[in-house]
Amino acid sequence: MNKINPTKKTDDIDINNEREIRLNKLSEIKGAGINPYPAKTDRTHSVSEALEVKEGGEVSIAGRLMMKRDMGKLTFCHIQDASGRMQIAFKKDDLGDENYKLFTKKIDIGDVINASGERFITHKGEESVLVKKWDLLAKALLPLPDKFHGLQNEELRYRKRYLDLLLNPELRELFYKKAKFWDTARSFMKAKGFFEVETPYLEVTTGGAEANPFKTHHNDFDLDVFLRISVGELWQKRLIAGGFEKTFEIGRVFRNEGSSPEHLQEFTNLEFYWAYKNYNDGMELAKEMYIRIAKEVFGTTKFKTRDYEYDLADDWKKISYIEEVKRQTGVDILTATEDEMKKALEKLKVKYEGENRERLTDTLWKYCRKNIAGPAFLMDHPKIVSPLSKEKSDNPLLTERFQIIIAGSEVGNGFSELNDPIDQRERFEKQKELIDKGDEEAMMADWEFVEMLEHGMPPTCGFGFGERLFAFMANKPLRECQLFPLMKPEAED
Repeated sequence: MNKINPTKKTDDIDINNEREIRLNKLSEIKGAGINPYPAKTDRTHSVSEALEVKEGGEVSIAGRLMMKRDMGKLTFCHIQDASGRMQIAFKKDDLGDENYKLFTKKIDIGDVINASGERFITHKGEESVLVKKWDLLAKALLPLPDKFHGLQNEELRYRKRYLDLLLNPELRELFYKKAKFWDTARSFMKAKGFFEVETPYLEVTTGGAEANPFKTHHNDFDLDVFLRISVGELWQKRLIAGGFEKTFEIGRVFRNEGSSPEHLQEFTNLEFYWAYKNYNDGMELAKEMYIRIAKEVFGTTKFKTRDYEYDLADDWKKISYIEEVKRQTGVDILTATEDEMKKALEKLKVKYEGENRERLTDTLWKYCRKNIAGPAFLMDHPKIVSPLSKEKSDNPLLTERFQIIIAGSEVGNGFSELNDPIDQRERFEKQKELIDKGDEEAMMADWEFVEMLEHGMPPTCGFGFGERLFAFMANKPLRECQLFPLMKPEAED
């Protein structure tokens, strides 16, 4: 018989010993002619529905046993399903000697059962079901973690996420809120007349962001392809050129980069594109959407994220990228040399990767943003860090771009989209030069996209944000807000 790794324990329970005991019980249950894993149940009510049934009413509920207390001829248990938990009671006189003995001796905490009976209230006032009939639905061969401590080790919590969710109703609630977060965003966009689309996850060239992509191979075409790093930005702009005027997509994004409380390699984003509008229109729509999400999902506009406190109902300050960096670091990033930028970063004791002007500019800004609680709009980004954004008419070194700043981080990014094909070609060529020099985050050139622009794309505002916003509102690390974050495989013995 296969053994579980004996060094792996759940809250100091010897897994192998417990598993052997339960396997023996499973064998005896089968020997009694009972199918321990049936497909059909007799459930008529969820736990929450059963709690609403009056005393004397008949109910049949199903769920996992979370507590079991034998008292001779009477056994009390707690049964839990997705809707809640309630007490069920088993009487020897009602079930008969053999059936009662089978339940008390062979059924364990963690087993999934169906319990049918009559609603009653105990003398202590606890809503309960007096069980007249029960059925085993799934025999658990491994025990649950200690109910008082749950899973304490973070790696174990993520690796055995199903147990973490089972034992932690607050964690389950977090994911109900996350679903409502995206439902609210989707409803908001549709109410504003935006058309929901689906664009490719596999791309020949990645676009819409500066990030290192995941690479794979398409066997049928014998072609290397990349997992997308944006929610179809260059595809949605093609749709704008194709006659759609208001599109959006909610989908997964993949970036082969480092992890942090704010960064993961796989996450969900929303992006919208709005023809005949510019970045000022996008700012107003994004602000309205954020406030709507905050109120409908969290019931407030006031939040605390780490050490930052902010209120989305406050005025959203507009901050100049150039002036803010100059104010905090003394560097004018439009006129400073690369050497001057490096010296400033070294003086600030900021580690920088890459020595080209684009990376140094971005690193200086990232140092500054941590001092901004927000909510705020970051404006007037340098053209060098905005390869897809329309330049400002009064200053061609700057762009019509905005980012939403909350809790010292960026939680939204929008542009007046660049639709000049000649300008876009020149910027792609500069990005290609960066890639040729070893910059893994520079944007790939998409010459077919440039060809599309040559056919003409209307003035357009584009904007995107991701689940980092949800994590900030929930005041949780981004990893905690994913049901199954990626884990390295456990080392084999």
